[in-house]
Amino acid sequence: MDTFDGIFAGKKKRLKAMKDSKVGSFGVQSLVFITLIQIACIIKIQNQIIHFLPICLFWGRFSNLFFIEKFKYVSYKKKSISHKKYWNGFKKESFISIVFIIIFIAYQLFLFTSQEILIKFLFLILIGIFLSYSIPNMLGNKIGGFNGDACGASVVLVETMMLFMYAILL
Repeated sequence: MDTFDGIFAGKKKRLKAMKDSKVGSFGVQSLVFITLIQIACIIKIQNQIIHFLPICLFWGRFSNLFFIEKFKYVSYKKKSISHKKYWNGFKKESFISIVFIIIFIAYQLFLFTSQEILIKFLFLILIGIFLSYSIPNMLGNKIGGFNGDACGASVVLVETMMLFMYAILL
């Protein structure tokens, strides 16, 4: 919610709005809108959620690796510890995640009996790659870097868009 308040506060007030403990109108609107979209998508997907929710959740969290790799950390405080101090680079940080997704895809290939569902699943993987890169890129450019609020917003937006895309494909 803080990220949306910050984005719509304007460039000069962005970090101040994100730091403020009060929730603004854009934060509330985004919370309601995103929650309604997620509920509608889950209702539409129903029984197939066990196959597709892990992919949506995976790409949501994976998006933060792109975020941290590409952007600098922006803080509300003048002196803060950089998150990149312990960053090992995208290849090392993403290795376990990529191994996990390959194992999960291989398992799903044997599990699916319908070729139509398999094609949708593979298409969802490709959409996930695109969204997990483009959403943090858009947020990072708008905010001027990343912080905890923006990383959380990236996760939620990627997961919601993934659920929405699959609900449309059904």
